[in-house]
Amino acid sequence: MRVKKPLALHVFSTFAVGGPQVRFAALAAHLGDAWQHMIVAMDGNTACRERLPAGLDVSFPDIYHRKGAMLANARAFRRHLKTWRPDVMVTSNWGSIEWAMANAVPVVRHIHIEDGFGPDERAVQLPRRVWMRRILLRRVQVVVPSLTLRKIATEVWRLPSVRYLPNGIDLSRFAVARRGAGAVIGTVAALRAEKNLSRLLRAFRMIADDVRAELVIVGDGPMGGELRALASELGVAARVRFIGHTDRAQEFYRDFDIFALSSDTEQMPLSVLEAMASGLPVAATDVGDVRAMLAADNDDFVVPQDDARLAAALRGLLVDPARARAIGAANRQKAARDYDQAAMFAAYETLLRGDGPWQP
Repeated sequence: MRVKKPLALHVFSTFAVGGPQVRFAALAAHLGDAWQHMIVAMDGNTACRERLPAGLDVSFPDIYHRKGAMLANARAFRRHLKTWRPDVMVTSNWGSIEWAMANAVPVVRHIHIEDGFGPDERAVQLPRRVWMRRILLRRVQVVVPSLTLRKIATEVWRLPSVRYLPNGIDLSRFAVARRGAGAVIGTVAALRAEKNLSRLLRAFRMIADDVRAELVIVGDGPMGGELRALASELGVAARVRFIGHTDRAQEFYRDFDIFALSSDTEQMPLSVLEAMASGLPVAATDVGDVRAMLAADNDDFVVPQDDARLAAALRGLLVDPARARAIGAANRQKAARDYDQAAMFAAYETLLRGDGPWQP
């Protein structure tokens, strides 16, 4: 007799390639054929589906919703929940809050994952959103990958059930970076406002006359044209390579000597974990859990959100390659010790399955 596979509904504001989406793709690959997955992308962007393994039991329903019509959308989504009857619904970040509203009187077991905030919430929590999260997520298992987010969820949103579950990484995919004659500063990021890659370009300009280095930016996004124009305006376009979208980001890390992160807001960025797994030192803005993620040896190069301070961090690593290599080795060791992908998978699988049959 064939046993029916459990169905998980995953709701994302977007299923474009990003940290939460890449993490889900890795988890889905790990779960294999044991689960059915239904993925809702609120903006219709399903670019990350190319990261899903072939043969996975997955569907992408096209769900209509009207921008600004929160109550009407929630009623429609509730009808979908009653029709689909998934074994568990997993919502992601603020962009999926209407689905939490749809399940306010529970229809399905609900897990909510909060990975971070967009530009509108990077500096301050918006009172309306605080209250909605406090009300709609109070009976939900909330999962966060960073200690910063755990503090917000427990102290600001006052949620009773918050699970800290740090991101994990497959170290086998990341070779220790090469050490060539040149100096390559690299970053892997979506070209969006909150990543503030213009800060990285300006910092690079500040050191460009003092050191021989190249800047490589891997990723795509709405600010691509603006960033290319800024590189030309700053006079560094000949020493900046924009790679664009790639499915093989891990191949670029091995060509970096330094990893740079210039964001205004992060929590536990996968790109930093990937840099650590590649044995790289990191020059980064002091956002989210970045300082705590990195080895203690890297601490001097995690700096305030300031162009000149980031430039100084980059210069410090470039002029002392022996120290940079030692920091990279320490980061690799910490990634292996603390950010085991297998442990992350086991924890998420336990959460998905729950403690037993769920009763509304």
